[in-house]
Amino acid sequence: MNDTVDKLVIFLAKRDGIDKLVKTFQYVSKLVHWHVEATHPDAAMRFKQWELASGLSRKAFRTGRFLTGFNALRRGPGATPTLKVLAVLANAGEMVYFFFDHFLWLSRIGTLDAKLARRMSFISAWGESFGYIFFIIADFIIMKEGLETERRLLITSKEDGSEDAKESTRKIGAERVMRLMAVAANVADLIIALADIEPNPFCNHAVTLGISGLVSAWAGWYPNAFGPGKGKSKPGKKSSSLKKPNAFG
Repeated sequence: MNDTVDKLVIFLAKRDGIDKLVKTFQYVSKLVHWHVEATHPDAAMRFKQWELASGLSRKAFRTGRFLTGFNALRRGPGATPTLKVLAVLANAGEMVYFFFDHFLWLSRIGTLDAKLARRMSFISAWGESFGYIFFIIADFIIMKEGLETERRLLITSKEDGSEDAKESTRKIGAERVMRLMAVAANVADLIIALADIEPNPFCNHAVTLGISGLVSAWAGWYPNAFGPGKGKSKPGKKSSSLKKPNAFG
């Protein structure tokens, strides 16, 4: 039976869909602002305001989201020692990201001193980048293990024509697609975070940020919409031992 923390995490996770939609608004408006800034400054300003409002709204939607990482570690950090270590590092980074994002939001809306915004943004982005690196590594390890298992199952199915082996192979292939989408979302978010940590012409360009934001929104949304069980995993499965919450639901 779910306890209080489980129920709170489930309640908070229901905002994922609207977060992806508002993220789409945020980065589409960023791209449109960049495109029309020189030719239609009035329209560009309106899209800039839409971008800023969407960004602040998303921070409000994520209130309490840091509990998701805590609950993931509490319930099942990983099936192997390597995945357990990666899970701790990845979720710890993401918890820092979501926790300090609360203070960034409060400073930007004027509740806290506006001077805190830059510091909170740096800490939040640093935690985000740190966590995403280990989520990406874990996904590649699990995909590598899946490929090895798939090769063994293919040999088995050729030898005895087992339908179970074919079905297992199909499931492994479907999960690999989900994890590749998660990796794409994580890499896109990592680029956005690096733009905050160390501003540079590539990461901070409007086109780079706009495309990365859209990839993050829709690659992260895909596993929730089309993944096996639409984000619901069975306890004890090795393949579900480490999951980024906003990528796998």
